[in-house]
Amino acid sequence: MGITAKVGSIRCPTVAAAEDLTGMQAMAARIACERMTAPAMKLLLDNVEQASSLPTRPGWERKAAAHAEFFRLLADVAGDRAAGALTGQAWLIGDLMCAAGPAANGMITSSRRRLLARLRAGDADGAALEVEEHLRVLHYMSRLAASRR
Repeated sequence: MGITAKVGSIRCPTVAAAEDLTGMQAMAARIACERMTAPAMKLLLDNVEQASSLPTRPGWERKAAAHAEFFRLLADVAGDRAAGALTGQAWLIGDLMCAAGPAANGMITSSRRRLLARLRAGDADGAALEVEEHLRVLHYMSRLAASRR
């Protein structure tokens, strides 16, 4: 079984690959929380504001890519132990967001704001849990959207 299945032009991870993705991204959130600096937090905040300000329609793909960029930035904050493996996963998260469609916009933005609050508070376990829950729901939404096509 492959890592991704293709839905139209969008790659969606298999269930096993989505679980791996979720676990690795949760680990990155935990590490990033422990290494967070003021400049890194500003980059993350700016990313959320920029992604949130983009129009949902038309141009969902562009907005999804901007939201997915957050995970690349988070991997950078996590540092060498995680950055190499995780930076490449941002494209897959973007594809999940594209597959879930514009209906996921509010959920994505809300999750990002909760994650930022956890990171600001230094709550590494809470940050990891937020990422896990967010990616599981996003994967579910993308599978649901694919089944309707």
